[in-house]
Amino acid sequence: MPSISAKEFFFWEQKQLSKGGDKQSLYLLLDTVGGIAHEEINSIKLNQDSYLYSKINLTSIESIWDNHVVNLVPIQYLCGFTFWRDLKLIVSEDVLIPRPETEIIIDIILEIFNKDKEKLLFAELGTGSGAISISLALKKPFWEGIATDIDSNSIKIALKNFLRYSSRSNLQFCCGHWFKPLKDFKKKLDLIISNPPYIPKEIYKNLPKQVINFEPEIALIGGEDGLEHIREIIQNAPFFLKERGWLIIENHYDQGTNVKKLFLENRFTSVKVLKDYSGVGRFTIGRYK
Repeated sequence: MPSISAKEFFFWEQKQLSKGGDKQSLYLLLDTVGGIAHEEINSIKLNQDSYLYSKINLTSIESIWDNHVVNLVPIQYLCGFTFWRDLKLIVSEDVLIPRPETEIIIDIILEIFNKDKEKLLFAELGTGSGAISISLALKKPFWEGIATDIDSNSIKIALKNFLRYSSRSNLQFCCGHWFKPLKDFKKKLDLIISNPPYIPKEIYKNLPKQVINFEPEIALIGGEDGLEHIREIIQNAPFFLKERGWLIIENHYDQGTNVKKLFLENRFTSVKVLKDYSGVGRFTIGRYK
């Protein structure tokens, strides 16, 4: 196991960051590929005579970093992992990299159901890496969940992520388009969650290259107006929700008003558009009748 002095490491770190990229991405690489935790780096700042120990040499880590900086490959795909809330999730180019702003959806759900009975049945449509469903299943072990995705590779990754954290059977994964895997759950769900593709086609064309070139298009484009999938989910959710069940959808930063209108048109009540960390109306919630 290669050893690296504090002086050597900080010189190397400065060199890498001078090429581009950010410290958070470099530390993700060091953690997942080099086996060097952030806490270890902080500790050698206090003791310049100490050493770090890496799984592989810095030259090999630097080669991966260069691929990230030069070719704009997302660091999460190069590492094969990303951190989301308190989870370390497997990711590949088959799944969208879960965004920090989506973490708020867990807080919204826990706030809505903070006084409700312990048992609850939820479904997540378009689970990707499984981040949302896994987080809920771990925090609420008496809840039962079904996570769906149209892509079978996504389902395999989500299942792997769940099994890394739990041996329980309170979360199942099903492959299919939106509600198709849920035909046996009509009028049985307390909660439906989705972070569907919502980016309009024209806006997608102008996204950063690291998104367009590497992340799955199917998980991003929501038709001409960005509302194609959101519209379908809202219209069909009443057939699967219990009376007074909740629907929670993540939407594009400028879609809150239109999504709220769709909720109201489909007989949802208590409809609200909630903000993300940037103060943008990112989540629309509503209760069915």
